Amino acid sequence: QVQLVESGGGLVQPGGSLRLSCAYSGFTLDYYAIGWFRQAPGKEREGVSCISSNDGTTYYADSGKGRFTISRDNAKNTVYLQMNSLKPEDTAVYYCADNRLCTVQAMSTASEYEYWGQGTQVTVSS
Repeated sequence: QVQLVESGGGLVQPGGSLRLSCAYSGFTLDYYAIGWFRQAPGKEREGVSCISSNDGTTYYADSGKGRFTISRDNAKNTVYLQMNSLKPEDTAVYYCADNRLCTVQAMSTASEYEYWGQGTQVTVSS
């Protein structure tokens, strides 16, 4: 049974940082990808970043380039999203999800992901 659990969200001031974690289990394939998405109230879910398990390929949405860094610890079955220089527009529920591949298209296409975590709230406000 595939499970993904996000953690690390919270309230942070503009310019601050947060590190989100996505702990996953139950994968039976020898390679996979983990993607981060976010959804703000009244908006569609949008891709943030993804990373592949085998070669570490990463992609980022333009909104997070230069500010967000995705990384993985395969031994701990955990993917991280380090978010720096946070802005109020980064406020959203952040989700992680699983896919076979991390590609530019996969990074931004929620329908390609099968299993999702419950989400973690990130609020950027002074």
